[in-house]
Amino acid sequence: MTADLSPNALTPGPTPAVRHIRLTSHSGGLDARTISWGASTAAERGPVIGTTSRRSDRNVIGTHSGSYSVYRALAVAAGALSREHRADLTNTAPTDVIGPYPQWADPDAIVSLDPWGAMTAEAFADDLAAGRDIRPTIAVTKAHVALPEIAEAIAKGRLKPDGRFLLESGAALVTKAAVEPVWHLPSVAQRFGCSEADLRRVLFEETGGMYPELVTRSDLEVFLPPIGGQTVYIFGDPHDLANPSVELTARVHDECNGSDVFGSDICTCRPYLTHAIEECILGAQRGGVGLVAYSRKEGRALGEVTKFLVYNARKRQEGGDTADQYFARTECVAGVQDMRFQELMPDVLHWLGVRKIHRLVSMSNMKYDAITGAGISVGERVNIPDDLIPDDARVEIDAKMAAGYFTPGPVPDAAELARAKGRGLDT
Repeated sequence: MTADLSPNALTPGPTPAVRHIRLTSHSGGLDARTISWGASTAAERGPVIGTTSRRSDRNVIGTHSGSYSVYRALAVAAGALSREHRADLTNTAPTDVIGPYPQWADPDAIVSLDPWGAMTAEAFADDLAAGRDIRPTIAVTKAHVALPEIAEAIAKGRLKPDGRFLLESGAALVTKAAVEPVWHLPSVAQRFGCSEADLRRVLFEETGGMYPELVTRSDLEVFLPPIGGQTVYIFGDPHDLANPSVELTARVHDECNGSDVFGSDICTCRPYLTHAIEECILGAQRGGVGLVAYSRKEGRALGEVTKFLVYNARKRQEGGDTADQYFARTECVAGVQDMRFQELMPDVLHWLGVRKIHRLVSMSNMKYDAITGAGISVGERVNIPDDLIPDDARVEIDAKMAAGYFTPGPVPDAAELARAKGRGLDT
C-alpha cells in the first residue's frame, strides 16, 4: 500500500523528486529471507536484514543501531547521508572469533541478540553478493582501557603492570565487543511469561504506535528495538570464557552516566565498576579471564530525568534521605522500583559460551538469580569494599542490603535504616 504525501516535506533539496511513502501491510517482500531462530548454523538460521535500502529484503521489524536509528533518519532528512548508502565491510572482521558455542543453537538460551551478528561478511557472503544489504549487529575489536582508579591501584601496590594485561601507563589491554539488541519476539515473550500477542500489542501501544508491524505482521518474529545495547570488555583470552576450568571473574553492570562518567557520589556505580575492573585484571594475571558486560539501562531503565526527580524527592522528604524510604521514593515517581529486568541479561553470557562464573563482582540478587536461573553456575560473590562506598551512597547500600542484596556482613536493622545518611540538596 502506498500513499501520496507532499514530497517537499520529505525530501531535502531545492528540487525534490516525487516519492511515495510505503505503508506497512500484511504482505512480505518476495525476496525476504526466512529467519529460523535457534538454528545450528548461520546458513540455516538466515541473515537479519533490518536495512531500508532494498525494502523487499527486510525480514525484521525495526531497523539497525537501536536508538541511533533516529539519528540516521535525521542525517538522511538533512541530506548528509544517502538513503542508498551501503556499508563497506572491508577489514571490519572481528579481531577475535567468538563461538559458535552450543548455546547458539538453543532457542531458549539466546533470545535478545543475534549470535551470528559479528560474522555477517563471512556467514552471509552469498547474500551480500546477491545484493542484500546485511549489517553486522556485533563488532569485536581491541583496545586499551585507562582509568585513574587503576593507576591508583598500581601506585598503592594492589596491581602490578606485566606488559601483557596491564601496562606501566596504567592501561589495561582488552578485547571489547559492541552488541545491538535483536529480539526474537516469541522467545522474549516466553522469557517474561506473557503471550506473544500481548507483548506485541503492548510494545506497539507503549511506543506510541511507532512500529505498526508489531500488530500487522505476525509473520515477522524478529524485532530490532530502539534501545541501547551492550559493550563487553574481556581481560585475557576471550576463548577462555567458555572453559569452566579457567577462573572467570565477571561483572554485569548497568549504565549510570552520572557516576560512571562524572563520578557522582550518590551511588556506588563507578566504584563498583572500577573495583570489578581491578578484580578482572588480577584474575587475568592469575591465569584466568575477566569480563565486564556493560548494559545501557540508565537510571534502572527509567531514564535520567526520572532518576533526578527521585534524587530530589529523596533529599526533600521529611526526615532526610534515609535507607528505609530509598525504594519507595523511586516507586512514587516511576510506579515501579526497578525496570532493569534482568531476564535478558544472561544472553550475552551465553553468546560468549560462559557456563561458570567463579567470582561474580556484584551484590545484586536480581542479577545473581537471572544468571543462575539461566543455567550458569556462580561460585564466589564479591561485594564492594566499604572504603570504596562514598558517604552519600551509604543510603543506597543499606537499602539494598536490607532488601536482600548480597553482603558478607550484618544487615542494617530498622533503626539504622531510618537514620538519615544522605546529604541535603544544598550541602
